[in-house]
Amino acid sequence: MSDKIHVVIADDHTLFREGLAGIIGGTEDFEVVGQGGTMEEAVQLARDLLPDIILLDIDMPGGGLEAARIVAEECPVTRIVVLTSSEEDDHLIGALKIGARAYILKGVAARELIRILHAVWAGESYVPPMLAASLLLEMREAHSQQKQTASPLDELTPRERGILESLAAGLSNKEIGEKLFLSEKTVKHYMTNILQKLQVRNRVEAALLAQKEMKKS
Repeated sequence: MSDKIHVVIADDHTLFREGLAGIIGGTEDFEVVGQGGTMEEAVQLARDLLPDIILLDIDMPGGGLEAARIVAEECPVTRIVVLTSSEEDDHLIGALKIGARAYILKGVAARELIRILHAVWAGESYVPPMLAASLLLEMREAHSQQKQTASPLDELTPRERGILESLAAGLSNKEIGEKLFLSEKTVKHYMTNILQKLQVRNRVEAALLAQKEMKKS
């Protein structure tokens, strides 16, 4: 059915990946539309299919975090979920900083995994309770170090900054897409992220803020 939530799974353990595909694909709401075993395959599947959710293992060849970074940059419409056996704080924090919506440990029960995926699709985030304390400490330290933020634009990725600069120059979504070789739909998704990060209500306010910040530099 076309209204199903499309999922891509990237994990280099074929048996685990296929079992996971069976669990997710066997539900009423999800459809597994692609599978890969390396960073390159994960990125290519995301580019080609623009899935609603992509599940990434950290330890796959090429690196799951590198795959997450590229997918977050090029496919903002896709929600990133890390499904891994790693309990390392650096992996958790790195994944969330890149843009992962959830960090799930592989020992999770099938029913709980499906619940988390539904929550991610609804716009929520998830971190295992056992790792939440480390994340809270990191957030507090980061907040104390950012009391004097240089510019609101620092929160944007290089791609988002490029789109915002084009917006400030008066280009439409279609024109920005043509300039940056992106579809108009993708530009719209980037624009939604930009408005949220800058905490502005519309394109005009975003453009004015960009012009103001660019005059300072």
